Amino acid sequence: MGNGEKNFNVQGNERLIGSSDTMIRGVLDLLKGNVERSMQKSMIVLGHGDPTSFPGFRTTQDAEEAVLEALKSAQYNCYAPPAGLPSARRAVAEYLSRDVPYELSSTDVHITSGCSHAIEIILKVLARPGVNILLPKPGFPYYEAIAEFNQIEVRHYDLISERGWEINLDQVEALADDNTAAIVVINPGNPSGSVYSYQHLERVAVIAKLLGIPIIADEVYDHLTFGSNPFVRMGVFASLAPVFTLGSISKRWLAPGWRVGWLAICDPAGNFQGNTIDNCIKGCLNIVSGPATFIQGAIPQILENTRKEFFSDINAKLKECAEIAYDKIKEIPLLTCPLKPEGSMFLMVRLNLDLFEDVTDDLDFCLKLAREESLLVLPGFVVGMKNWIRITFAAGLSTLEDGIGRMKSFCMRHSLAAAR
Repeated sequence: MGNGEKNFNVQGNERLIGSSDTMIRGVLDLLKGNVERSMQKSMIVLGHGDPTSFPGFRTTQDAEEAVLEALKSAQYNCYAPPAGLPSARRAVAEYLSRDVPYELSSTDVHITSGCSHAIEIILKVLARPGVNILLPKPGFPYYEAIAEFNQIEVRHYDLISERGWEINLDQVEALADDNTAAIVVINPGNPSGSVYSYQHLERVAVIAKLLGIPIIADEVYDHLTFGSNPFVRMGVFASLAPVFTLGSISKRWLAPGWRVGWLAICDPAGNFQGNTIDNCIKGCLNIVSGPATFIQGAIPQILENTRKEFFSDINAKLKECAEIAYDKIKEIPLLTCPLKPEGSMFLMVRLNLDLFEDVTDDLDFCLKLAREESLLVLPGFVVGMKNWIRITFAAGLSTLEDGIGRMKSFCMRHSLAAAR
């Protein structure tokens, strides 16, 4: 260029390039682009974790009124403190304390912009040169993405499908070393639909104590259970190993768009006393923005005043949907579902590829399913399980039955038996 002018030499962060290609939203966008728009069939999305698009899954009126009251009060038009409003922190501490044998204080709780934000915060805090983190496979891909961005080595331990997706504890012991920063435990399970027993969680805590590593307990689906195992907080065992509890109102209260979550330090034994962890969390929160103040202002009423009937009704709907999805999928010989879901909103299904005539892998299955049936499910490679698929069963019953019916038609059409 003339006149001494220089070209703009602005380069983006290369670690962000292509990051959406293996994330749930990015892959679903890819599948949506493969839907044949000229088809008469409406698109059915059974690939995400947001059931609020279906009329049967609306948040409680108690929560809506709490938000309106907070907004109209004009008390919450200000900035909130970095760790959240004291009233919100206290309410979350009381909420979590209902399920553990000790009392959390408001200072143990940090308010975040949803559970995903809590994941970002805790991984940033734990990131330091040479560290690694133990993640479940299958799991929630957001952990891998944030870990990679913060240059944390990821080591995957297997969840055993034949044992209700239990953690392979021997593998955890083998993978951990002196540079292991934490083990992530997702319960109730995303994407597996499992709910761990008290005894299994206790064994996890014993091993974490033996290894000297804290536990990151992702409990965003807390209390969304409808099987034989009740929900047990990992924090119950925090006297054995310290626990970072992550959660939000997104799932149990069916309000993912409100973006309110928390990161709580459960450490009744005082393992972190004199440690930098709490100060690091505070420092991280000082350089990011939290959820809207008026939503934080509504948290005490939301957590304290929501009627029990709302929760029982939602769990009953989820149970009915899970049973229908599981039973219908069992009728499709080309698919195998090893566990009827007992919690969360998902089930994992294995593709019996040797029975398909022209399906090469899980992504090929999902792309063709989208194009031919206008049905979107998540290919398993996104959650660490190639040649599996994750299906969201939290949908309207008629939509769910229609969707799985389309999947059955697709499978029969592409089976080796049909080709012969």
